Amino acid sequence: MKKGIHPTSHKVLIQCVCGNSFETTSAKESLRVDICSNCHPFCTGTQKFIDEAGRIEKFQQRYAKKTK
Repeated sequence: MKKGIHPTSHKVLIQCVCGNSFETTSAKESLRVDICSNCHPFCTGTQKFIDEAGRIEKFQQRYAKKTK
């Protein structure tokens, strides 16, 4: 490895907006994130579909017609 070209690694406490925090290593000295695995909808199982103008229903109706 060449010397002087790699960033230094720091132990970092990552803090999420939800209040969750965990420790890891990073080239940055501090990290704050908006969403983490503790509050992400996919990981928590509270995933919601945001339906604008009935697009999901339109898709389901179109798909239902083809399968009949």
